[in-house]
Order: sequence, then C-alpha cells, then structure tokens
Amino acid sequence: MTAPKKLFIKTYGCQMNVYDSERMAEALGGQGYVETDSADDADMILLNTCHIREKAAEKVYSELGRFKGLKADKPDLKIGVAGCVAQAEGEEIIRRQPLVDLVVGPQSYHRLPDMEAKTRKGEKALDTDFPEEDKFEKLKSRPKAARGPTAFLTVQEGCDKFCAFCVVPYTRGAEVSRPADRILTEARDLVDRGVREITLLGQNVNAYHGAGPDGDMTLAQLIWALDGIDGLERIRFTTSHPNDMGDDLIAAHGECAKLMPYLHLPVQSGSDHILKRMNRSHTADSYLRLIERIRAARPDILLSGDFIVGFPEETEADFQATMDLVEEVGYGYAYSFKYSTRPGTPAAERAQVDEDVKSERLQRLQGLITRQQRQVQDGMVGKMVNVLFEKPGRFDGQMVGKSEYLHAVHVNDAGAQVGDLCPVRIVSSGSNSLAGEMVRRA
Repeated sequence: MTAPKKLFIKTYGCQMNVYDSERMAEALGGQGYVETDSADDADMILLNTCHIREKAAEKVYSELGRFKGLKADKPDLKIGVAGCVAQAEGEEIIRRQPLVDLVVGPQSYHRLPDMEAKTRKGEKALDTDFPEEDKFEKLKSRPKAARGPTAFLTVQEGCDKFCAFCVVPYTRGAEVSRPADRILTEARDLVDRGVREITLLGQNVNAYHGAGPDGDMTLAQLIWALDGIDGLERIRFTTSHPNDMGDDLIAAHGECAKLMPYLHLPVQSGSDHILKRMNRSHTADSYLRLIERIRAARPDILLSGDFIVGFPEETEADFQATMDLVEEVGYGYAYSFKYSTRPGTPAAERAQVDEDVKSERLQRLQGLITRQQRQVQDGMVGKMVNVLFEKPGRFDGQMVGKSEYLHAVHVNDAGAQVGDLCPVRIVSSGSNSLAGEMVRRA
C-alpha cells in the first residue's frame, strides 16, 4: 500500500482564507494527500496568503526563503503559493523565487489536482484566472473528513465597493453570490459531519444575492432557510458593509433564534471627510442611526468594528471624530490598524500621514477600545450564557468554547464534551476570556 503524501498549509489573514485552505486540503485529498502540522514532514507546502496587511508580498517571499534548505534536502518537495498575494503577483512569484512550483489564485484552487500533477512532471503551474466554472461545485465530490462543532461557509465572494484603501476588488474580483440550494446542501453536509454552528462568509456578506427558488435571495432569507436545518443550532455571518444592512436582516437579529447576537460592522472612520475620501458611501451619522435600529431589534447585541488610523489627509479633528464615534457606540470588540499603502489603490497616491502621528493615534484608539471591551466583558459576570464547547483547555478537566456573544468561555467540568451546547453562569472576567460554571438543570 502506497504511503499517503503529506500536505502542509499555512494560512494567513481572514476567515475566508481558513475556509479556502480547508477546500484546498479536500481538493488534494483526492490525490492521496493528508495534512500535517509540520513543513519538515511535507511533500507539498502551500502558503495561502493575504494581501490586506502592509508589505504582504515581501513577507511571503521571506517565508519562502526559509524553505530553501528544506527544498535542497528534499528535491521532490513541491511548494505553492495560493490566495490574494498569488493573485496579485502571479508569475512574478516564480520569477523571484524559483523554488516555487505552483501559483494559484483564490478563484482557481479547485484546479489544484491538475496543477499538482503538472508539477510532478517537473513543470511549473500557474493559474490566476477568474474561471467561469463554480469552484465549489467542482470540489463537492471530494472526500470530506469529520468536523468540529463550528465551521465557516463561504456564500459570497468579491467586492464592488472599491474602497480607496482596499485591494479586494482586484484580488477577489467582482461580487458573486452562490446559489442558495448549493449553500443549503453544503450546510446540511456540515451538520451531518458534526457541525452545530456555521459562520457565513463573504467580503461583503450582507450584499448576498444568490439565486433562490423564487428569484434572488437576500442574506436574511438565506439565514431563515438555514434556520430550518435540524441539528444546526447557531448561525453567524461576517464581514458586513453598513450600506447593505437591509431591513429584513435587521429584523432577523430580533426574530431568528439561531442567529447569534453578535455583529461585525466595520465603519473605518468617524469623520465624514475621511469616509468620503475612503469611498465608503456612508456617513458617521448614518452609521450611528443604523446601530440604533439594530439595537432596537436586538438590545443585547454585541457589536464589533474595524478602524483605519492615519488614512491620507486625516487631521487631528478627523481622528477625534473617530474617537467620538467609538465612545458613542461602545464596542464589545474592535480591530484597529495604521493605514498602509496598497499599490494600485487610489489612496496610495495621496499625501501620507506621518508614521509617528499614526502610531500615537492608534495607541489612543486601542486604549479606548480595550477599555470598552473590558467593560463589556466585566458586565457579563453573573449572567447566564449558552456555550458551545470547541476544545479542551490548558488544564485537566477544562473545556473552552464560545458564548452566543462570541466571548471565549472556559469551565472546569469533566462532564463537558466537545460539541456540547450548555448553559453556563459567568463567574469572572479575564483579559481576553470569561470563566464560568456549568448550570445543571433540575
């Protein structure tokens, strides 16, 4: 019997890349590959890259350089670059780093088996097309493994917003939504394999408009269709755009019991001047009014957001407007970053804010966000939450999971098992997690 080949995938960036890496592993599973946690053991190494952060391409080249010795010791080792850096750089990756055997963009990874076969013949393989065929349909017949209690499910890809700071429209392409029946089929398959919580993914997930039985469906209609799947206990979605937060989706947060009370809704800035220069197409006031409507539908909802500090032309007054917005909203989580240029995007050509100014503003913003996050967490002490346990903790008898608000919760209870969804009373709040005790029903 032939020993299985070993595949090592390193995933960078967003949850969609995590989902894509799982699909890549399934695609190559049909070629006899099994995953390994060590690059040293691998017969193939795939770097599934992200182009959002600063100098993303250079970091990939640096990572590839670390494999030179490994490749020298194992000439048959195949090395590939996937994801958004692969889409942006294309054949330049192979030119700059000859040890790379294949480069595949995020829309073409269903073609990995053919590309892998090509590399075994000693040829280089490159595919950064935006093919017409549905990659998800091409992969659905691949062997699938048992799953943990949570899973990502991509429902929409690409972006038509063209924010001035973002490369996604260039690396992921235009907005495309998967047909609802295919999503529902995949969701049922995940539930059959042990999944109890699904997070719907998309670059602008709430712009979803996939084909349904009676015309295009909204994300809210898709959520209600998923709500009918027996065994699926929880539904989440990310990442959303404020302009696509429709009335039916707001209502679903108050009416659909399986839709969790957590919403990631990036605003990026609290300054209307900067939002206009970002091409965000919303204002600080329209965002705040939207938050009011969402909270009216689901008063206990936990909100998270994204912020870019030091966008070109940002003044101290612009930054203070962001601080004011954060103070008014009160985020349970938020992610903040210094602006960094992306070649080919409009903002890259504008006058840049001094790096020291960016750093000082980021420190102030993150201090405020951290205080808000801690206040929200501390406010959970004494409350009852439902925790879906995902894995054992660091200590014997400890289990770790997520509450409906996406807080990490750990309990010391030998009776808890992975996949259990249990009521837990929160007894203390740490820096990044909550401690609880199981509630035994009479």
